[in-house]
Amino acid sequence: MSDPTGFPLHRSGDGPADDLDAAAASAGPAAGGVDLELSRDRRQPAAVTATAEPDTDAVVYEGEVVLVDQHLPAPDVDLLAELRARAARRRPIVPPWARRPGELRAVLRWLAGHYLHTGLYHLTRLPKYVAKLLARAPAGLIRTTVAGFRWVWDWEGLPVRLAAVRREDAEQYLKLSRLRDARVRLRVFAALCLTALALAAVAAVLLAAPGWVRWAAAAVVVTILGLVGSPADRPLLDTAVVPYRVQRLTSEVVVRALGALGIAGINQALARGVGAVTFPAPITRDGPGWRADIDLPYGVTVTDIIERRDRLASGLRRPLGCVWPEPAHEEHAGRLVLWVGDQDMSAARTAPWPLARSGRADLFRPVPFGTDQRGRLVQVPLMFGNVLIGAMPRFGKTMALRLLLLAAALDVTAELRVFELKGTGDLSALEKVAHHYASGVDDATIEACLVSLREVHADLERRAKVIAGLPRHVCPENKVTPELSARTSLGLHPLVLSVDECQELFSHPVFGREAGELWTAVIKRGPALGIIGLLATQRPDKDSLPTGVSANVGIRFCLRVMGQVENDMVLGTSSYRNGIRATTFGPRDKGIGYLVGAADDPQIVRTAYLDAPAADKVADRARAARAAAGTLSGHATGQPIDTGPGYDLLDDLLSVIAADETKVWSETVVARLATLRPQVYGGWEPEQLAAALRPFGVRTGQVWGSTGDGRGANRRGITRADLQAAVTERNRRRGVGPPGDRR
Repeated sequence: MSDPTGFPLHRSGDGPADDLDAAAASAGPAAGGVDLELSRDRRQPAAVTATAEPDTDAVVYEGEVVLVDQHLPAPDVDLLAELRARAARRRPIVPPWARRPGELRAVLRWLAGHYLHTGLYHLTRLPKYVAKLLARAPAGLIRTTVAGFRWVWDWEGLPVRLAAVRREDAEQYLKLSRLRDARVRLRVFAALCLTALALAAVAAVLLAAPGWVRWAAAAVVVTILGLVGSPADRPLLDTAVVPYRVQRLTSEVVVRALGALGIAGINQALARGVGAVTFPAPITRDGPGWRADIDLPYGVTVTDIIERRDRLASGLRRPLGCVWPEPAHEEHAGRLVLWVGDQDMSAARTAPWPLARSGRADLFRPVPFGTDQRGRLVQVPLMFGNVLIGAMPRFGKTMALRLLLLAAALDVTAELRVFELKGTGDLSALEKVAHHYASGVDDATIEACLVSLREVHADLERRAKVIAGLPRHVCPENKVTPELSARTSLGLHPLVLSVDECQELFSHPVFGREAGELWTAVIKRGPALGIIGLLATQRPDKDSLPTGVSANVGIRFCLRVMGQVENDMVLGTSSYRNGIRATTFGPRDKGIGYLVGAADDPQIVRTAYLDAPAADKVADRARAARAAAGTLSGHATGQPIDTGPGYDLLDDLLSVIAADETKVWSETVVARLATLRPQVYGGWEPEQLAAALRPFGVRTGQVWGSTGDGRGANRRGITRADLQAAVTERNRRRGVGPPGDRR
């Protein structure tokens, strides 16, 4: 038997005392039954012990008969206190910022710079301060003399004595006069002694002390008199650093701001009284700002607060860029984490990129990307992931992509394929180190991007075969490791394929469908094989960003966008509903966005800023390192991408399939292609041929063919008529004639 609290109840046995209790319980007081409490007092009370079952933590009460409708004794208070103490969250002894080397160095640098600036500022104005002291010293002498006379002659008691005169209280006046006379006699004697000592000291300094002592004594006297003579509204020292006045964040301020949001649930809870909004942890300093953990009223979620961020900032009387409400993802939906910065995030000084002046990168480790609201370094793990960057134009999308590419360039083992389909040359610094590089919006540039993508897709198959053929002890996880990447003979080095303005590629009428198919395959299987995809777009919709691509990107960075659809296309489905809203960024929030997938929780990140000259310097350093390591290749060594017609898959198929062959097995076709162009088709399998033909609408199926020994068989293959139809449709879109007509 158990009660609603979950404690199991055991009866001790069927003894007389138990029968008595049962009878009393059934009869009740109205029936004249035996009083239950009296019967228990008359018999020896059984000991109440608490034991634990071997398979449960519930408490067992033995030796008592407990009625079903009777409340159980409360659990042991000491036990509950111990459980609460164990579940309590201990606050760190050392502040978190002091335990992080980067933040500690930043604080120490700021302190050193602050006091160095202050010292130099006042040192340069020392002649001005001396002139002020000399000018104010006479006023200080007069003030000191007047104060001395007031003290000696007891002027502070004069109003009291005059009050006694006005009241005509002779007795009180005589008493005050006698006290004043005694006080004046004592003070005159003390003043004379002090004056004599001062004159003796002055005579000693003037007659016997060295010259520097006289000058030092004069400086001390002038300084004291000058400080005494300084007006209250005109301090001696100028202001070296104008303080930035920031209101302290308190619970009253937060509750006031929440009450101004116009949320019915909060207003109703506040109207009921105290406790509507609670703070599970004290409001503390967290970096350059304040952090408040808040439990909202029942039924109010964090997303309700986030969508009113501008009103919250108004209620806190802070700039919009200082107020950052976030959900506590490890807690319930009503736990709000509010961080209020001392300074607008967009107006704060941008932290320098750690790799801007020196250092190398390792793509098997996270690379520096920017800082969060608190100024902490944010890094992005590129290996085993893909990155999607989305934003409106002119909000830092390409700059963010360039940071990641420059970090990849500083890893001398990485192969870079960079395509900038905007044509402005924003990524031109990478041209010095890229294996493939192209910039433009014309068909030739997009076709070059597709050709490179085909090569990456082919390399994907090769890498899979290499990893599959390695012994288990060499590659236990069936993925690229730093040790395997270092073995150049395996060709498993990191490969970074980047496309800026990728909507131009995926929405292209001729190349878009094939590009979407290939990117989907690469983005799904590439991370484990050392292939990293970086995409950036200013038009994140289903036409410019295939769902197969967007659904398989692990790391997403979204700067300012205007709507919920664009927000969720970049950051993932339901991100807007969960409070991750890049729509809240304003026109001044350039380079600031939500980063999802790089850490356990979404982060608000301001990317480091590198202008074009700084990016060129980083690229020069990367090229020098690659030249020393012997890893420069492709475009960086003057070899452009070959996009000639000989590399067209459909044309190559028509050239290896005779005109009288209506149907050919796929295995025969890939063997002929490998003989035709081994550098392109070497190692292809029938499955890869089927995947490459799918974007053109050519399907493989069962076709009849000869086995070579006089017999025939059905195997998977293609028909020449399907190929000719696909080539005709392709040429129609390109505006050229039928196959064979090269106008």
